[in-house]
Amino acid sequence: MTLVDEVGHGLTGLEQLQALIASGRRPGIAESLDFQLVEVGDGTAAFEGVPGHHAYNPIGTVHGGYAATMLDSACGCAVHSKLTAIQGYTTLELKVAYHRPMTADTGLVRAEAKLLSFGRRVAFAEATVTDAAGRLYASATSTLLIFDR
Repeated sequence: MTLVDEVGHGLTGLEQLQALIASGRRPGIAESLDFQLVEVGDGTAAFEGVPGHHAYNPIGTVHGGYAATMLDSACGCAVHSKLTAIQGYTTLELKVAYHRPMTADTGLVRAEAKLLSFGRRVAFAEATVTDAAGRLYASATSTLLIFDR
């Protein structure tokens, strides 16, 4: 059984994500990278986290995978918010642009995504990662496949 099924079996996608937030539980990737889903709406989602040494690369900055994972998660959850109780999704493509480096001193960052379009089989979303002052660190566009589970 998946985490979403455990906290929201039989609910719509938006209701599942709301139940996930209310439960305080996080999937393994969010535990590993120490970020969490903090907000969902109709076609929107937001994650927050504090990048730190746990996500550093060998050259002394936060690995680009930290931002990419937050962006992928946010785009995915924006799409998830539109699913029925029997639908699922998977990322087909994620295009990330990095605008500035993150370090342990960056502080809290927020990945916000919005749905661009939602079709029968494919959805498109976009997201940004910003800090508390609104500075842009990374942005992404995503293509996601919709399927019945």
